[in-house]
Amino acid sequence: MLADPRRSRVVLINLTRGEQASMPVEFAARRRASLALLPVCQDVFGVTQLAIGEYERNQIPDGLAHSIVPTSIDCLALWHDQEIMDSLAAANVGIVFLGGAWLEEEVFVAALEGVSLGYDVRVLADLSVPRIETDRSLVLDRLALHGVLATTVRQTLLEWAVCTDDPILKQKVRQLLS
Repeated sequence: MLADPRRSRVVLINLTRGEQASMPVEFAARRRASLALLPVCQDVFGVTQLAIGEYERNQIPDGLAHSIVPTSIDCLALWHDQEIMDSLAAANVGIVFLGGAWLEEEVFVAALEGVSLGYDVRVLADLSVPRIETDRSLVLDRLALHGVLATTVRQTLLEWAVCTDDPILKQKVRQLLS
């Protein structure tokens, strides 16, 4: 099923922790490219992006910082924070896109808890940094067993554009992704 941007929220867990992680060069380049696309979520689709856990504004590109709403909650308390839950309910959010560090720890737990609460949870694999790279596929496989889909920022933007069924928006996203 296509994700509707009007019912979506992006939650970035320990976003800047991944900056210090040792990761394969190819993944680091892809992650940087995906981070550069994140402002489109807010600017084009109006999708709120929350940063929880480790977030140092001075460690991310300036173009990205304006589109992220930092929160001071513990990343393991995402689904227990009344303010977050109220904002999701008020916006009629049903789909939560998660990404960040550590994939096999905080992102994994947040995804499973979100599913247990009835959310359609998707993991932004291109933004999700594992502490141990060899655990990446194990975690994504386990999440899939619980209905958590792995996706990328690029795929999400195109999916949102198709869901809105706006030809101009579709063309704009195609141009951004080319």
